[in-house]
Amino acid sequence: MADKFLIAPIDKDSGLQLNREPWLIPDNAFSYLQNAYVWRGRVRKRFGTTYINQTNDQTQTRLRVDLGAYPGGGPVAFQAPGAQWLVGQQFSLQYLVAGNLFTQWYTVTNVGLNNMLTNGPGVGTFNTANGNVTITGTTAGELYYYPSTPVMGIITQQVVIVNEEPTIAFDTQFAYIYTTVPTPGWQRLALGAATWTGNDSQFFWGTNWTGPAPSDKALFVTNFNQNEAMRYLYNGTWFVFQPQIDQVPDYLFSAQILVVFKNAMLAFNTWEGAVAPGVNYQNRCRYSTQFGSPVAVNSWRQDIPGQGNFIDAATTEAIITVEFIKDRLIVFFENSTWEMVYTSNNANPFVFQKLNTELGAYSPFSVVPFDKFALGIGSVGIHSCNGYETQRIDSLIPDEVFQINLSNNGPIRVAGIRDYEIEVVYWSFPSNQQTVTQNYPNQVLLYNYENNSWAINDESITAMGYFQSVSGVLWSSNTLWSAPIRWDSGSLQGGIRDVIGGNQQGFTFILEPDYTNNSANLSITNLGYVSIGGTASLITIICINHNFITGQCVYFSSIDDTGNIGATLNGFIAQITLVVDANTFVVTTTTPVLNGVYTGGGTVGSVAVIDIQTKEFNFYAKDGRNAFISKIDFLVDKEQTGQIQVDYFVSTDDTSMTDTSALTGALVGTGTLDLFAYPDYPYENTSSRVWHPVYFQGDGEVIQFRIYYNLAQLLNTATAWDDFQMHAMQIYATPSTSRLQ
Repeated sequence: MADKFLIAPIDKDSGLQLNREPWLIPDNAFSYLQNAYVWRGRVRKRFGTTYINQTNDQTQTRLRVDLGAYPGGGPVAFQAPGAQWLVGQQFSLQYLVAGNLFTQWYTVTNVGLNNMLTNGPGVGTFNTANGNVTITGTTAGELYYYPSTPVMGIITQQVVIVNEEPTIAFDTQFAYIYTTVPTPGWQRLALGAATWTGNDSQFFWGTNWTGPAPSDKALFVTNFNQNEAMRYLYNGTWFVFQPQIDQVPDYLFSAQILVVFKNAMLAFNTWEGAVAPGVNYQNRCRYSTQFGSPVAVNSWRQDIPGQGNFIDAATTEAIITVEFIKDRLIVFFENSTWEMVYTSNNANPFVFQKLNTELGAYSPFSVVPFDKFALGIGSVGIHSCNGYETQRIDSLIPDEVFQINLSNNGPIRVAGIRDYEIEVVYWSFPSNQQTVTQNYPNQVLLYNYENNSWAINDESITAMGYFQSVSGVLWSSNTLWSAPIRWDSGSLQGGIRDVIGGNQQGFTFILEPDYTNNSANLSITNLGYVSIGGTASLITIICINHNFITGQCVYFSSIDDTGNIGATLNGFIAQITLVVDANTFVVTTTTPVLNGVYTGGGTVGSVAVIDIQTKEFNFYAKDGRNAFISKIDFLVDKEQTGQIQVDYFVSTDDTSMTDTSALTGALVGTGTLDLFAYPDYPYENTSSRVWHPVYFQGDGEVIQFRIYYNLAQLLNTATAWDDFQMHAMQIYATPSTSRLQ
């Protein structure tokens, strides 16, 4: 009779562990944990993503500029805002017919002066050389412009109304705020000095403080661009923020960081001088008048006693970022950690004090605050600073920090945020395993700080922040009862503070743990296809900065065309067979063979691929015996149609035993773990969890198991969209031969 070994709960000492060989990690730990994580005693599928306000309308979730009412007819000529006019940018015309809202898309598909792709009447032209646009012969409606450039910052603004905190989002040129008029969606904050000229690695840092009067509230922002001034948002208008610092006059042109400490505004890692860009003082902190407005005329003057001044740290390292721990301001340099100490001396109110000589940070937006410590990513590890000492916390995954791509300003692109609801921290980062040269983050490192466990997700997120929904899911929403969401989720309520992300195309989305799939967060610029033998189509997708890799699975939505392309692809999951370059990839679809022409509006999203590898088990190692495992009972949450594959490997060989058994004709089962209720067991229909078995014939020095979606399961939306939560494994094992027999 087999011995039984229960692996539960999956909690402490679990999650991804890479600091030991797989046979030495705890029984409830994992040597590979992709797109799943350990949470409250079980393994759970990673977060999903959903459009802002949980709608299926991409116009409500993308950063856009309202160009006003289009009168219809035409021609109407104008210049697109800003100075970045690129292939992949779009315009949408929204209009009402019989009380129903319709959207017509115009998509820029070629460099130079060309007709735009459109899915409605009339024509539109766009010139990427100067941004000139002409639209002719179209229905009257509201016209919007989508710059489709990366999201470069998501900052919460403090306003007069209590518990109502608007979110300000940035791309490389503009700032946006979410509004409900004239239609729900992002709206450009266009008054005043409202256009930036930064690149896609100059992210926005923001801090809230007083404006011209003590009762005012203003948002100060910098993108560390030495060629233009910083700004502050006051009463809905952007103003240039370029303080004079002496009589010469010299000015503070830019800074990496702006914070408020002891009633003074501090600027770290500054650009200063008489003429922009000035000189970069990487180890400098410059501060304004205490107990005064930072926009007052002399508040930064170092040559007027009692006004502003500066202090340089005693190091040549650059200041990377800062964070508060209670009432202490911690300053992270490249390879060391310091504290900015308040002295109460009006002549010299601040001094630097070193806390650690070897651990710092190299990602300005990676630091995540807690009450008693702050977490951040440095060049040699993930660090925790409590104000007295700094130490690594990533001993279970000691090499993962070295997977961050250092090219294309990779460390600067790392972004971190805390999800209070499920008690985890997310860090998005660009992996050095990308197969095509792309600049943007493609993975998310997850840290569950309640049980000290780690996991990795596949997702492209350039910036993260918090967002209070304007309204929840209402009866009037176009969200279906069949939508793959948890209807008891708090994020469905208006006013709940959600974690949101933004990507390289200007899409924003909620990171929702209770969603089981991803929204389609990338726009399809164009597509073409060729027939293969009359039974399949090879489809080439133009998707700017897609960030996908070969073998990844994607799905399609909202495609319009003149034939059957949308009817065939919308809701369809396909595997990428080739990544041509950063803007192009190829998929294949079987019957029906495609016909017609793509006319725009399409989106594509990634499919979360769960891939879990357990430790290498041998419960009889101390007896010098091999192990034979015949069955595992899995305790899983019941789903409607879900399945997942379970494979196994013996004696550290990486050969799939399930595949080998199928080739030899051995009767060991399919390795499929069913997540749905068995019809012959009526009680399972009303159960929330079920015990289901998978059978094996594994005999070896060690036996390792892999739990994953196979390709057939991934290509089936009923399976790919279902949730997966595993609470326990009951392993049936017996000792077998001695090791050398």
